[in-house]
Amino acid sequence: METKNQLFFREFNEALVRGESEKILASVTDDIVWRMVGNDTIKGIDTLAQALEGMNNGNDFEQEIEHMITHGKEAAVNGLIHSTDKNGDQRHYSFCDIYKLNKHKDGKIKEIISYVLEI
Repeated sequence: METKNQLFFREFNEALVRGESEKILASVTDDIVWRMVGNDTIKGIDTLAQALEGMNNGNDFEQEIEHMITHGKEAAVNGLIHSTDKNGDQRHYSFCDIYKLNKHKDGKIKEIISYVLEI
């Protein structure tokens, strides 16, 4: 059985894959920092909202979560993402996201560090 935090992170990851901007933005602090290792760093909820608009590229995504580790205000989630574009071409990625929650009781995500590699 999943804990409250595990359910929160599973639902957040599913929202990312489905491009559910409202759910994503409701789950993070206004001063969110999302560091995509080897790529960009997003700072602030307004910048994140703009980035989410740009991520909706018409591809279909499926996600498989392999491991989820939660401890207090921190979590790590890793797994696979399968992408299919409008031409039917597929790409596959391995990912690991490390999360830090806000210290206040609202339980929102304050920091994300993402590692994504095409496989």
